Amino acid sequence: MTDWTGQVADAVDGAVQAVREKTVVPARRVVRMVVAGLAAASLVVIAGLLAALGLFRALSILFTEYLPGDVWTAYLVLGGIFTGGGLFCWSRS
Repeated sequence: MTDWTGQVADAVDGAVQAVREKTVVPARRVVRMVVAGLAAASLVVIAGLLAALGLFRALSILFTEYLPGDVWTAYLVLGGIFTGGGLFCWSRS
């Protein structure tokens, strides 16, 4: 007599494996890509903020030490740069 219980168990195990390969594995890949994308985006935002702060600091030192003007000139220059960038992005949308 054949071992039909073993065959049924193997068939159920094969079906479970097939369903897992078609659902869980792709979902896991997508979740990993989303998490990596969010981490990269947050690092880019942080780097941009730090670059803007560094640029402001460099401009304020430049205007207070070497060029005529005061700290307000650094505010004026950076405000113009960011306003121009914002207007450009706004016109593109």
